[in-house]
Amino acid sequence: MKDKKMVHGGDYLSYYEKYNRMPLDYSENTSPLDMPNRIKEAIIESLELARRYPDPINRRLRNKLTEFISDFYACHVKSENIICGNGAADLIFRVCLAKKPKKALLMAPTFAEYEQALSLVDSEIDYYILEEKNNFKIDSKILNKLRDDKEHYDMIFICQPNNPTGILTERDVLVDLLKICKNKDTLLIVDECFMEFVDNYEDYSLFSEIYNYDSLFILKAFTKLYAMAGVRLGYGVSSDIKLIDDIRNAGQPWSVSVMAEYAGVQAIDENEYVEQVREIVLEEKIKIKAFLCNLGIKYIDSAANFILFKLDNNHIENFKDNTLKNGLMIRDCSNYIGLDEGWYRIAVKSKIENQEMMRIFKKCYEGEKYDS
Repeated sequence: MKDKKMVHGGDYLSYYEKYNRMPLDYSENTSPLDMPNRIKEAIIESLELARRYPDPINRRLRNKLTEFISDFYACHVKSENIICGNGAADLIFRVCLAKKPKKALLMAPTFAEYEQALSLVDSEIDYYILEEKNNFKIDSKILNKLRDDKEHYDMIFICQPNNPTGILTERDVLVDLLKICKNKDTLLIVDECFMEFVDNYEDYSLFSEIYNYDSLFILKAFTKLYAMAGVRLGYGVSSDIKLIDDIRNAGQPWSVSVMAEYAGVQAIDENEYVEQVREIVLEEKIKIKAFLCNLGIKYIDSAANFILFKLDNNHIENFKDNTLKNGLMIRDCSNYIGLDEGWYRIAVKSKIENQEMMRIFKKCYEGEKYDS
Protein backbone atom coordinates (compact mmCIF):
# COMPACT_ATOMS: atom_id res chain seq x y z
CA MET A 1 0.00 0.00 0.00
CA LYS A 2 1.30 3.44 -0.91
CA ASP A 3 1.81 6.21 1.61
CA LYS A 4 -1.62 7.40 2.69
CA LYS A 5 -0.66 10.45 4.72
CA MET A 6 -2.96 12.51 2.48
CA VAL A 7 -5.58 10.00 1.37
CA HIS A 8 -8.29 12.58 0.78
CA GLY A 9 -8.68 16.17 -0.27
CA GLY A 10 -10.53 18.70 1.81
CA ASP A 11 -8.04 18.90 4.69
CA TYR A 12 -8.58 22.64 5.10
CA LEU A 13 -7.91 22.57 8.86
CA SER A 14 -4.31 21.46 8.37
CA TYR A 15 -3.92 24.28 5.87
CA TYR A 16 -5.40 26.79 8.33
CA GLU A 17 -3.09 25.62 11.11
CA LYS A 18 -0.06 26.18 8.88
CA TYR A 19 -1.02 29.38 7.05
CA ASN A 20 -3.55 30.97 9.44
CA ARG A 21 -6.08 31.52 6.64
CA MET A 22 -8.69 29.49 4.79
CA PRO A 23 -7.68 28.11 1.38
CA LEU A 24 -9.43 28.08 -1.93
CA ASP A 25 -10.04 24.36 -1.73
CA TYR A 26 -9.95 22.57 -5.07
CA SER A 27 -8.90 19.27 -3.52
CA GLU A 28 -12.47 18.19 -2.71
CA ASN A 29 -15.23 17.57 -5.23
CA THR A 30 -18.53 18.80 -3.87
CA SER A 31 -21.23 21.03 -5.36
CA PRO A 32 -20.07 24.41 -6.71
CA LEU A 33 -22.98 25.95 -4.81
CA ASP A 34 -23.58 26.22 -1.09
CA MET A 35 -25.92 23.79 0.63
CA PRO A 36 -29.52 24.81 -0.19
CA ASN A 37 -31.15 26.98 2.48
CA ARG A 38 -34.07 24.58 2.84
CA ILE A 39 -31.67 21.79 3.78
CA LYS A 40 -30.13 24.06 6.42
CA GLU A 41 -33.62 24.85 7.69
CA ALA A 42 -34.46 21.14 7.84
CA ILE A 43 -31.35 20.51 9.95
CA ILE A 44 -32.36 23.31 12.33
CA GLU A 45 -35.89 21.90 12.54
CA SER A 46 -34.50 18.45 13.37
CA LEU A 47 -32.80 19.77 16.50
CA GLU A 48 -36.18 19.50 18.27
CA LEU A 49 -35.74 15.73 18.03
CA ALA A 50 -32.02 15.63 18.76
CA ARG A 51 -32.66 14.45 22.33
CA ARG A 52 -34.18 11.25 20.91
CA TYR A 53 -32.42 8.34 19.24
CA PRO A 54 -32.56 8.33 15.43
CA ASP A 55 -34.64 5.77 13.56
CA PRO A 56 -32.11 2.91 13.18
CA ILE A 57 -33.62 1.83 9.85
CA ASN A 58 -34.28 5.34 8.48
CA ARG A 59 -37.81 4.59 7.31
CA ARG A 60 -38.71 8.15 6.33
CA LEU A 61 -35.55 8.66 4.31
CA ARG A 62 -35.68 5.26 2.62
CA ASN A 63 -39.26 5.85 1.54
CA LYS A 64 -38.28 9.22 0.13
CA LEU A 65 -35.33 7.69 -1.70
CA THR A 66 -37.64 5.35 -3.58
CA GLU A 67 -39.27 8.45 -5.09
CA PHE A 68 -35.92 9.98 -6.04
CA ILE A 69 -34.58 6.82 -7.68
CA SER A 70 -37.85 6.36 -9.54
CA ASP A 71 -37.83 9.95 -10.83
CA PHE A 72 -34.10 10.36 -11.52
CA TYR A 73 -33.21 6.86 -12.75
CA ALA A 74 -36.65 5.58 -13.85
CA CYS A 75 -36.21 2.56 -11.59
CA HIS A 76 -38.85 1.53 -9.07
CA VAL A 77 -36.77 0.40 -6.09
CA LYS A 78 -38.46 -0.80 -2.91
CA SER A 79 -37.48 0.79 0.39
CA GLU A 80 -36.52 -2.64 1.78
CA ASN A 81 -33.72 -2.75 -0.80
CA ILE A 82 -32.14 0.47 0.49
CA ILE A 83 -29.72 0.90 3.39
CA CYS A 84 -28.54 4.28 4.67
CA GLY A 85 -25.22 5.08 6.30
CA ASN A 86 -22.84 7.73 7.61
CA GLY A 87 -21.73 8.63 4.10
CA ALA A 88 -20.92 6.13 1.34
CA ALA A 89 -17.60 5.46 3.10
CA ASP A 90 -19.48 3.98 6.07
CA LEU A 91 -21.19 1.51 3.75
CA ILE A 92 -17.92 0.62 2.02
CA PHE A 93 -16.47 -0.48 5.34
CA ARG A 94 -19.70 -2.18 6.41
CA VAL A 95 -20.04 -4.27 3.29
CA CYS A 96 -16.46 -5.48 3.70
CA LEU A 97 -17.06 -6.28 7.36
CA ALA A 98 -20.29 -8.08 6.46
CA LYS A 99 -18.87 -10.19 3.62
CA LYS A 100 -15.23 -10.53 4.72
CA PRO A 101 -14.04 -11.26 1.18
CA LYS A 102 -10.99 -13.50 1.00
CA LYS A 103 -9.95 -12.04 -2.34
CA ALA A 104 -11.00 -8.82 -4.05
CA LEU A 105 -10.26 -6.93 -7.24
CA LEU A 106 -9.69 -3.18 -7.43
CA MET A 107 -9.05 -0.92 -10.37
CA ALA A 108 -5.91 1.22 -10.17
CA PRO A 109 -6.09 4.13 -9.82
CA THR A 110 -9.36 4.39 -7.91
CA PHE A 111 -10.89 5.64 -4.65
CA ALA A 112 -8.64 4.83 -1.66
CA GLU A 113 -11.41 3.78 0.76
CA TYR A 114 -11.96 0.49 -1.06
CA GLU A 115 -8.43 -0.65 -0.31
CA GLN A 116 -8.61 0.55 3.28
CA ALA A 117 -11.85 -1.30 3.95
CA LEU A 118 -10.62 -4.53 2.35
CA SER A 119 -7.35 -4.35 4.26
CA LEU A 120 -9.33 -4.06 7.50
CA VAL A 121 -10.71 -7.58 6.94
CA ASP A 122 -7.37 -8.96 5.66
CA SER A 123 -8.56 -9.46 2.09
CA GLU A 124 -6.06 -10.40 -0.56
CA ILE A 125 -6.23 -7.56 -3.09
CA ASP A 126 -5.50 -7.78 -6.80
CA TYR A 127 -5.18 -4.64 -8.90
CA TYR A 128 -6.32 -4.21 -12.46
CA ILE A 129 -4.00 -1.48 -13.70
CA LEU A 130 -5.74 1.04 -15.92
CA GLU A 131 -3.51 2.24 -18.74
CA GLU A 132 -2.67 5.88 -19.27
CA LYS A 133 -2.46 5.31 -23.03
CA ASN A 134 -6.13 4.25 -22.87
CA ASN A 135 -7.06 7.29 -20.72
CA PHE A 136 -7.46 4.94 -17.74
CA LYS A 137 -10.63 3.49 -19.23
CA ILE A 138 -12.03 0.15 -18.07
CA ASP A 139 -12.82 -1.69 -21.29
CA SER A 140 -13.85 -5.18 -22.33
CA LYS A 141 -10.34 -6.57 -21.74
CA ILE A 142 -11.21 -6.88 -18.05
CA LEU A 143 -13.86 -9.44 -18.97
CA ASN A 144 -11.24 -11.84 -20.33
CA LYS A 145 -9.38 -11.69 -17.02
CA LEU A 146 -12.54 -12.44 -15.06
CA ARG A 147 -13.67 -15.26 -17.33
CA ASP A 148 -10.44 -17.11 -16.54
CA ASP A 149 -11.40 -20.17 -14.48
CA LYS A 150 -8.25 -19.69 -12.39
CA GLU A 151 -9.44 -16.29 -11.21
CA HIS A 152 -12.04 -15.98 -8.48
CA TYR A 153 -12.90 -12.87 -6.53
CA ASP A 154 -15.39 -12.57 -3.71
CA MET A 155 -15.76 -8.84 -4.30
CA ILE A 156 -15.04 -6.29 -7.02
CA PHE A 157 -15.28 -2.49 -6.70
CA ILE A 158 -16.02 -0.28 -9.70
CA CYS A 159 -16.25 3.51 -9.36
CA GLN A 160 -18.59 4.93 -12.03
CA PRO A 161 -17.37 7.45 -13.10
CA ASN A 162 -14.01 6.59 -11.63
CA ASN A 163 -12.31 8.76 -9.03
CA PRO A 164 -9.74 10.35 -9.63
CA THR A 165 -9.91 9.95 -13.42
CA GLY A 166 -13.56 10.87 -14.04
CA ILE A 167 -13.72 8.20 -16.75
CA LEU A 168 -16.93 6.26 -17.34
CA THR A 169 -17.16 2.56 -18.04
CA GLU A 170 -19.52 1.64 -20.86
CA ARG A 171 -22.73 0.17 -19.54
CA ASP A 172 -22.46 -2.91 -21.78
CA VAL A 173 -19.11 -3.75 -20.21
CA LEU A 174 -20.61 -3.49 -16.72
CA VAL A 175 -23.60 -5.66 -17.62
CA ASP A 176 -21.27 -8.33 -19.02
CA LEU A 177 -19.25 -8.02 -15.83
CA LEU A 178 -22.43 -8.51 -13.80
CA LYS A 179 -23.16 -11.74 -15.68
CA ILE A 180 -19.72 -13.08 -14.87
CA CYS A 181 -20.07 -12.04 -11.22
CA LYS A 182 -23.42 -13.80 -11.00
CA ASN A 183 -21.94 -17.03 -12.35
CA LYS A 184 -18.92 -16.82 -10.06
CA ASP A 185 -20.78 -15.73 -6.91
CA THR A 186 -18.88 -12.44 -6.84
CA LEU A 187 -20.34 -9.29 -5.30
CA LEU A 188 -19.96 -6.34 -7.66
CA ILE A 189 -20.03 -3.00 -5.85
CA VAL A 190 -20.63 -0.08 -8.20
CA ASP A 191 -19.97 3.33 -6.69
CA GLU A 192 -22.20 5.87 -8.46
CA CYS A 193 -21.58 8.76 -6.07
CA PHE A 194 -20.62 11.11 -8.92
CA MET A 195 -23.24 9.91 -11.40
CA GLU A 196 -25.54 12.93 -11.08
CA PHE A 197 -22.80 15.14 -12.49
CA VAL A 198 -22.60 13.04 -15.67
CA ASP A 199 -24.22 14.21 -18.88
CA ASN A 200 -26.59 11.48 -20.13
CA TYR A 201 -26.19 9.65 -16.81
CA GLU A 202 -29.10 7.35 -17.65
CA ASP A 203 -26.91 5.69 -20.30
CA TYR A 204 -24.37 4.62 -17.67
CA SER A 205 -26.16 3.93 -14.38
CA LEU A 206 -26.90 0.33 -13.37
CA PHE A 207 -30.03 1.06 -11.34
CA SER A 208 -32.20 -0.68 -13.93
CA GLU A 209 -30.24 -3.91 -13.28
CA ILE A 210 -30.87 -4.00 -9.52
CA TYR A 211 -33.57 -6.67 -9.69
CA ASN A 212 -31.85 -8.64 -12.44
CA TYR A 213 -28.71 -9.33 -10.39
CA ASP A 214 -28.60 -9.94 -6.66
CA SER A 215 -24.81 -9.80 -7.00
CA LEU A 216 -25.02 -6.01 -7.53
CA PHE A 217 -24.69 -3.39 -4.78
CA ILE A 218 -24.89 0.29 -5.81
CA LEU A 219 -23.36 2.98 -3.59
CA LYS A 220 -24.65 6.55 -3.48
CA ALA A 221 -23.99 9.68 -1.40
CA PHE A 222 -25.56 13.06 -0.72
CA THR A 223 -22.08 14.49 -0.09
CA LYS A 224 -21.18 15.61 -3.59
CA LEU A 225 -24.40 16.81 -5.14
CA TYR A 226 -25.87 18.77 -2.23
CA ALA A 227 -22.69 20.14 -0.57
CA MET A 228 -23.35 17.96 2.49
CA ALA A 229 -19.88 16.49 3.13
CA GLY A 230 -19.96 17.49 6.79
CA VAL A 231 -23.45 16.09 7.33
CA ARG A 232 -22.35 12.55 6.38
CA LEU A 233 -25.10 10.72 4.53
CA GLY A 234 -25.03 7.96 1.94
CA TYR A 235 -27.02 4.92 0.91
CA GLY A 236 -26.72 1.59 -0.86
CA VAL A 237 -29.16 -0.41 -2.97
CA SER A 238 -29.36 -4.15 -3.62
CA SER A 239 -32.06 -6.68 -4.43
CA ASP A 240 -30.39 -9.08 -1.97
CA ILE A 241 -32.30 -8.49 1.28
CA LYS A 242 -29.89 -10.69 3.23
CA LEU A 243 -26.98 -8.54 2.04
CA ILE A 244 -28.82 -5.41 3.17
CA ASP A 245 -29.45 -6.98 6.60
CA ASP A 246 -25.85 -8.17 6.90
CA ILE A 247 -24.52 -4.70 6.09
CA ARG A 248 -26.87 -3.13 8.63
CA ASN A 249 -25.71 -5.59 11.31
CA ALA A 250 -22.03 -4.95 10.53
CA GLY A 251 -22.00 -1.62 12.35
CA GLN A 252 -23.57 0.32 15.18
CA PRO A 253 -27.35 0.79 14.90
CA TRP A 254 -27.55 4.60 14.70
CA SER A 255 -25.19 5.45 11.85
CA VAL A 256 -27.48 8.18 10.47
CA SER A 257 -28.25 11.06 12.82
CA VAL A 258 -31.63 12.76 13.09
CA MET A 259 -30.08 15.85 11.48
CA ALA A 260 -28.67 13.88 8.55
CA GLU A 261 -31.97 12.13 7.89
CA TYR A 262 -33.92 15.40 7.88
CA ALA A 263 -31.31 16.90 5.55
CA GLY A 264 -31.56 13.95 3.19
CA VAL A 265 -35.35 14.00 3.04
CA GLN A 266 -35.30 17.69 2.13
CA ALA A 267 -32.42 17.31 -0.33
CA ILE A 268 -34.43 14.90 -2.45
CA ASP A 269 -36.91 17.70 -3.20
CA GLU A 270 -34.20 20.13 -4.36
CA ASN A 271 -34.75 19.48 -8.07
CA GLU A 272 -34.06 23.03 -9.25
CA TYR A 273 -30.84 23.11 -7.23
CA VAL A 274 -29.68 19.83 -8.81
CA GLU A 275 -30.30 21.13 -12.33
CA GLN A 276 -28.49 24.37 -11.53
CA VAL A 277 -25.48 22.46 -10.18
CA ARG A 278 -25.36 20.23 -13.25
CA GLU A 279 -25.49 23.21 -15.60
CA ILE A 280 -22.70 25.04 -13.75
CA VAL A 281 -20.43 21.99 -13.72
CA LEU A 282 -20.94 21.24 -17.41
CA GLU A 283 -20.32 24.87 -18.41
CA GLU A 284 -17.36 25.54 -16.11
CA LYS A 285 -15.65 22.24 -16.86
CA ILE A 286 -15.38 23.26 -20.52
CA LYS A 287 -13.59 26.47 -19.48
CA ILE A 288 -11.14 24.68 -17.19
CA LYS A 289 -10.29 22.10 -19.85
CA ALA A 290 -9.65 24.92 -22.34
CA PHE A 291 -7.46 26.64 -19.74
CA LEU A 292 -5.35 23.50 -19.23
CA CYS A 293 -5.14 22.94 -22.97
CA ASN A 294 -3.89 26.51 -23.54
CA LEU A 295 -1.12 25.90 -21.02
CA GLY A 296 -0.18 22.70 -22.82
CA ILE A 297 -1.11 20.52 -19.85
CA LYS A 298 -2.31 16.99 -20.45
CA TYR A 299 -5.65 16.25 -18.80
CA ILE A 300 -8.10 13.35 -18.73
CA ASP A 301 -11.50 14.10 -20.27
CA SER A 302 -13.53 13.67 -17.11
CA ALA A 303 -17.29 13.05 -17.05
CA ALA A 304 -17.46 14.08 -13.38
CA ASN A 305 -17.08 17.36 -11.48
CA PHE A 306 -13.29 17.15 -11.29
CA ILE A 307 -10.37 16.91 -13.72
CA LEU A 308 -7.20 14.83 -13.47
CA PHE A 309 -4.14 16.36 -15.13
CA LYS A 310 -0.41 15.69 -15.40
CA LEU A 311 2.44 18.16 -15.23
CA ASP A 312 5.59 17.55 -17.25
CA ASN A 313 8.90 17.17 -15.43
CA ASN A 314 9.82 20.80 -16.02
CA HIS A 315 6.87 22.02 -13.96
CA ILE A 316 6.53 19.47 -11.15
CA GLU A 317 9.11 20.91 -8.78
CA ASN A 318 7.61 23.27 -6.19
CA PHE A 319 4.25 23.48 -8.03
CA LYS A 320 2.15 22.08 -5.18
CA ASP A 321 4.04 24.08 -2.53
CA ASN A 322 3.60 27.27 -4.53
CA THR A 323 -0.13 26.75 -5.00
CA LEU A 324 -0.48 26.22 -1.25
CA LYS A 325 1.49 29.36 -0.48
CA ASN A 326 -0.81 31.23 -2.84
CA GLY A 327 -3.89 29.94 -1.03
CA LEU A 328 -4.90 27.18 -3.45
CA MET A 329 -5.31 23.54 -2.40
CA ILE A 330 -5.28 20.91 -5.15
CA ARG A 331 -5.24 17.12 -4.81
CA ASP A 332 -1.82 15.52 -5.25
CA CYS A 333 -2.63 12.12 -6.79
CA SER A 334 0.85 10.62 -6.66
CA ASN A 335 -0.19 8.34 -3.79
CA TYR A 336 -2.81 6.56 -5.90
CA ILE A 337 -1.75 3.12 -7.07
CA GLY A 338 -1.39 3.43 -10.84
CA LEU A 339 -0.34 7.10 -10.80
CA ASP A 340 3.05 8.69 -10.22
CA GLU A 341 4.52 12.09 -9.46
CA GLY A 342 3.02 14.93 -11.43
CA TRP A 343 -0.61 13.81 -11.43
CA TYR A 344 -3.06 16.20 -9.78
CA ARG A 345 -6.83 16.55 -9.54
CA ILE A 346 -8.85 19.76 -9.34
CA ALA A 347 -12.54 20.26 -8.69
CA VAL A 348 -15.00 22.23 -10.82
CA LYS A 349 -16.56 25.03 -8.81
CA SER A 350 -18.40 28.31 -9.40
CA LYS A 351 -17.44 30.82 -12.11
CA ILE A 352 -15.87 33.30 -9.66
CA GLU A 353 -13.94 30.61 -7.77
CA ASN A 354 -12.72 29.05 -11.01
CA GLN A 355 -11.45 32.40 -12.26
CA GLU A 356 -9.41 32.83 -9.07
CA MET A 357 -8.20 29.23 -9.21
CA MET A 358 -6.99 29.67 -12.78
CA ARG A 359 -5.24 32.94 -11.91
CA ILE A 360 -3.29 31.30 -9.08
CA PHE A 361 -2.69 28.12 -11.08
CA LYS A 362 -1.23 29.99 -14.07
CA LYS A 363 0.97 32.11 -11.83
CA CYS A 364 2.41 29.03 -10.08
CA TYR A 365 2.73 27.03 -13.30
CA GLU A 366 4.71 29.81 -14.93
CA GLY A 367 6.96 30.09 -11.92
CA GLU A 368 6.05 33.54 -10.67
CA LYS A 369 6.83 34.44 -7.07
CA TYR A 370 4.07 33.51 -4.67
CA ASP A 371 2.03 36.00 -2.65
CA SER A 372 3.20 36.62 0.88
